[in-house]
Amino acid sequence: MRLNIKCLLLLISILFFAPKTFGQDGQQLIALRQVLDTIAVQHNVKFNYAEKDIFQHTLTLPEASMPLRAKLVYITNRTGLTYKENGEYIVLYKGTRIQNKKFCAYITDEYGYIIENASIQISDNKSIVAGIDGYFELNTSSLPEKIYVGHLGYKPVSISISEYTGDCLNIKLQIAPLELKEIITERYLTTGISKKKDGSFNIIPKKFGILPGLIEPDVLLAMQQLPGITSIDETVSNINVRGGTHDQNLFMWNGIRLFQTGHFFGLISAINPNIAYNIKIAKNGTSAFYGESVSSVVDISSKTSNIENGNTSIGSNMINADFYTKLKISEKANIELSARRSFTDALDFPTYTKYSQRIFQNTIVTELANSTDVNYKSDKEFYFYDFTGQYHQKINDKHDVYLHLIGIDNSLDFTQGTVNATNIITTLSSLNQQTLGVAAGWETKWNENNSSNFSIYGSFYDVDGTNRALETEETIKQENKIQAYGFRYSNVNMLTNMYKLHSGYQLDQLKVENIDVMSNPESVRSTNQVLRTHAIIGEIEYNPEQEKVYVRTGLRFNYIEQLRAIYMEPRLQFNYKMNDTWQMEILAELKSQTTTQIVELQADFLGIENKRWVLANDIDVPIQHSSQVSAGITYKDKGWLVAIDNFYKRVNGITTYSQAFQNQLEQVESTGNYSVYGTEFLIQKQYRNFYAWLSYTWNNNKYRFEDIEPIKFSNNFEINHSINTAAIYEWNNFKIALGSKWFTGKPVTQPLLNIPIYDNNGNPSILYEYPNTDNLNDFLQVNFSASYRWDINPKVQMQFGLSILNIFNRKNIINRYYRINANDDIEVVNTYALERTPNALIKLSF
Repeated sequence: MRLNIKCLLLLISILFFAPKTFGQDGQQLIALRQVLDTIAVQHNVKFNYAEKDIFQHTLTLPEASMPLRAKLVYITNRTGLTYKENGEYIVLYKGTRIQNKKFCAYITDEYGYIIENASIQISDNKSIVAGIDGYFELNTSSLPEKIYVGHLGYKPVSISISEYTGDCLNIKLQIAPLELKEIITERYLTTGISKKKDGSFNIIPKKFGILPGLIEPDVLLAMQQLPGITSIDETVSNINVRGGTHDQNLFMWNGIRLFQTGHFFGLISAINPNIAYNIKIAKNGTSAFYGESVSSVVDISSKTSNIENGNTSIGSNMINADFYTKLKISEKANIELSARRSFTDALDFPTYTKYSQRIFQNTIVTELANSTDVNYKSDKEFYFYDFTGQYHQKINDKHDVYLHLIGIDNSLDFTQGTVNATNIITTLSSLNQQTLGVAAGWETKWNENNSSNFSIYGSFYDVDGTNRALETEETIKQENKIQAYGFRYSNVNMLTNMYKLHSGYQLDQLKVENIDVMSNPESVRSTNQVLRTHAIIGEIEYNPEQEKVYVRTGLRFNYIEQLRAIYMEPRLQFNYKMNDTWQMEILAELKSQTTTQIVELQADFLGIENKRWVLANDIDVPIQHSSQVSAGITYKDKGWLVAIDNFYKRVNGITTYSQAFQNQLEQVESTGNYSVYGTEFLIQKQYRNFYAWLSYTWNNNKYRFEDIEPIKFSNNFEINHSINTAAIYEWNNFKIALGSKWFTGKPVTQPLLNIPIYDNNGNPSILYEYPNTDNLNDFLQVNFSASYRWDINPKVQMQFGLSILNIFNRKNIINRYYRINANDDIEVVNTYALERTPNALIKLSF
């Protein structure tokens, strides 16, 4: 492990930056003028007052998280002054004290974050709703002895009015008991990420805090901060979970399977971060309701159980503009719409320039046979867009109907030109990548103990590339198309207070088509495959309220029609709470997968999106099977979180074509397996508004191919050691994060000789050492991000964000291969990670 002293000191300083630096003495008395100036900045208001009225008043600064009106009550109680609000102006003056005082309070969670729109029950037939700042007030002349405060997802509380002292009460709600049973830790790395008892992680973008390098809750970039999840080439189209390939992960959006996950060919997530998603990520021990993956599951849902009030947001960063709106068209119906579109075909900001240099290097766009980049701005046009739509109809209290729609598109056109003795020659090549998905679902609750879910979906994916060679005028057209259809039924039956039965049936049909057309010589190759899979699922869940043990175990029974294959896939999730601070978990699963991505030639699809989907045929492309087990322990107390997981995973049925070899195995057809074992470690500390964390992952990841020498060697996606760190500070509406990412270089294969060898026909080739016996240099990247939310009024907010990737502009090599150039010399080709890349965000929500 090549980690120099300078890098080590940088990592340590980021993690252990003293939190007390951010502390302040909240008990210090300061002049009222200073208090008012501070509040004015915090809430973007202006105070008017006579100097003689505030002179000589001193008091302690109220908590920054308090709502504005709670702070005004706090001031009037200590100074005797009266206030009057007029828009953004607040007038303070001496006046007659109001005899009919009001009871006021504001509602937060147990971490001090405001809870919006909580319900306050005053009597059997009277209730009110708190504002988005959590504040409410009642006239003390008609107060009951107690009020009841509640919110969906939180435990309701009763408040005795006798607790009222004159200041606004801070009413704290705890997470509801149902959630307490399921959650191990509420804040995992940052606000909005939690870990559940079933071993999965939950991300809620609406509650998302901040992570280094991110100014928006991009789920596919955020998940790479979790231990055991990385991207060997820093893209979201090559996410490696515990040593697996990207295609071994299952991505779903509202029940629609996604075969395309990225914009800009992987640098940006194709999932719009504006929608109030609930994302479930499982590395192991997945539910038996998930099939077609031998690695992780990423299940993204935007469904809500209630008809919510409408809201809208519009925004832009330095790559794209976006729009989102939720419309409450009736008391029982919602419509949600979102859209994003890049303006990269019209404007060339520095962010786009850096992204272009990263994604198009060493491809046909930059002359695949020549390492010299061409002029990006003059020869290509690139843009992307995505859109989503959702309709939710409540038929009554027991029945809900949902409709979902998603579209994703990446389009690239580039022109090459040259001048010969007689004329000007130009060619136009293109690459288009598209996804369209639709789904409809019906959820019903038959009674208190029984509920069902019916859904159908269709998913369509197409990548289409046309490459027209400038010198030879040869045209190569390639296309990879997928049509996926499915029907799902699930039922939940509460057998007793401790046992719950989950059962269901799934029908999935996949049709994959590959087309290759060449003009010189003329040739057409077309393959068309179809697989239909039936799955019967059964799970039993043991989850008593007062017990320390949680168990969910299930079985998935798969039958693949065309291959006449039957597979049994058991799953297990076990969690034991030893005491209030220690928990342990054991997860295990067997899974299978019939789809895989292969690389036939590195120049396929212009060398940019060179992977194509194929279906298993149990001949040259076998069905993949995985077995995995992991055991972990978690400690949480006094702001500390420590978690450690040990795992072992084996995947059978992989092919050399699916592993993207760029050495002597590039054109070798072989079937084998890989096995990986390792440890994932996280330590996190929270101190008031400051928290820091460090995660470390170690793994040993090896291939085994019986007909390759040597039989066993390092996996292309093996990252032996990986460390992520972050230091995050949140103060009121301001958030800032600084962090680093370090990992050992990926395995590479070196030439055995510095000159080519020649066959009997005089054709040169490279003689290599054994595969993956060397490694690239270590990768180190330091990232920064900051955001600020300006509350213009209780219903309108403006958000600003800034991020910088690779602050120190370090030249990290993320891939290396060798080729023979036009002079018959061996040439090394390096692919570099992003250079220093700034980005900025502005968003208006109302």
